[in-house]
Amino acid sequence: MRFILSMLFVGSSLMAIAQPKLEDKNVFEFRGVWVASVINIDWPSKPGLTNDAQKNEFIALLDMHQKNGMNAIIMQIRPAGDALYPSTLEPWSEYLMGQQGLPPSPFYDPLQFMISETHKRGMEFHAWINPYRAVFNTEKSSIAPNHLTKTHPEWFVTYDNKKIFNPGLPEVWKHVNRVISDIVTRYEVDAIHLDDYFYPYKVPGKEFNDEAAYKKYGNNLAKDDWRRSNCDTIIKQMSATIHNIKPGVQFGISPFGVWRNKSQDPDGSNTKAGVTNYDDLYADIMLWEKKGWVDYIVPQLYWEHGHALADYDELVNWWDQHSHNRNLYIGHGIYRAGTTPNWKSPNEIPYQIKSLRSLKNTRGSAYFSSKTFNTNPNHWNDTLQNNYYRKPALQPTMPWLVQYEVATPVVKKIEAASYSVEVIDAKKVKQFAILSKTNNAYAVEAIVSGATKQIDFKKLSISKQADTQYFLVAIGLQNQLSKMVAL
Repeated sequence: MRFILSMLFVGSSLMAIAQPKLEDKNVFEFRGVWVASVINIDWPSKPGLTNDAQKNEFIALLDMHQKNGMNAIIMQIRPAGDALYPSTLEPWSEYLMGQQGLPPSPFYDPLQFMISETHKRGMEFHAWINPYRAVFNTEKSSIAPNHLTKTHPEWFVTYDNKKIFNPGLPEVWKHVNRVISDIVTRYEVDAIHLDDYFYPYKVPGKEFNDEAAYKKYGNNLAKDDWRRSNCDTIIKQMSATIHNIKPGVQFGISPFGVWRNKSQDPDGSNTKAGVTNYDDLYADIMLWEKKGWVDYIVPQLYWEHGHALADYDELVNWWDQHSHNRNLYIGHGIYRAGTTPNWKSPNEIPYQIKSLRSLKNTRGSAYFSSKTFNTNPNHWNDTLQNNYYRKPALQPTMPWLVQYEVATPVVKKIEAASYSVEVIDAKKVKQFAILSKTNNAYAVEAIVSGATKQIDFKKLSISKQADTQYFLVAIGLQNQLSKMVAL
């Protein structure tokens, strides 16, 4: 791989500066929000809105989260074997216009619009898909004539009033990979994101009827092992699909919060969860991390600290010790605000943030879900804006995804606090950041677009302090940093 050499420059000094470490939460922190489209949880607020109403809702959503300090949106674009974008593989989602298969009129591409608006605000766009859910409710959901449950009914299992892609069928693996390939090829997404729905959550007295597939493809494995093998296979395939098309695109998974209980496995967490990834959803997250098939995970730790069966403290520490060199973010159940004594307390989310920030391998947070922030529960919007997310944060790097070295910016001083900025191959620079260093502690003062040609401290509301050093750094498309330039 050919690396671009740094350019000489006039007006600033380039030194051998020790860059902040990835463990530095003042600098690197994922701050994401899930935006669910299924049954119109978050966006759009209801089906059948006009194009302008849909767009205005999404812009307002982005502006709120940007104000709160978020740097990533995890947007559900495929809730149930459908699409919130034009697709030749699956019909338009019913949650957009109220009828599955019905496009917006006049036509526009919601996904392209959402990506553009998200990137315009310097935030990452993680395209969230549900790999196996096909019909959310067999009694109520709108089903288009070209939906796969109509054209390939043999691919599905009906379970608890839902239709589920059968994870044991190679035809299903191929189809889901075609969907992923289509998204990654046509859209500038920063990540493909899966949630916790692999095999469905078990319902007492109901059996997931995949016996025919097991008899055909079981290969003498115990049924539970076969089911886990099916999930392993599609995860491995999806990882390869994404990275073969665009090697720098992330693949992330948000599993249920408990891998296994210690009573089931000595390596499990000291919890008493009634459901686990490994035993009930057949998702062996640990294997996927160890094999490097996923780039990040966001376990859904929706319990409060002190919970009798699944204590937040126990789980956040357990996941930190089992990240296997993949990026680890923590999923917070902000939607639970007001439901229990701890969730009625304004201290719960601050407690959770402080807890994860104290851990070596944990790199940030994600919140479920967007609409909860609309009411500023427990004044948590204010808490994030004025305290925990008062200053911006850079996205944590994933060294194994980095495709190139970012050239050092060429900086020339114009006035005391104003500089011109140039960089080689500007298309490979998505942002610039101004970092400060006081008493050996770094902070992010501002993040600006990679198209920026001039940095002005006053316009960025940065007041230079005599005891503080300031630096400019360029950030590449895989969140890699250039060498820092002293300002």
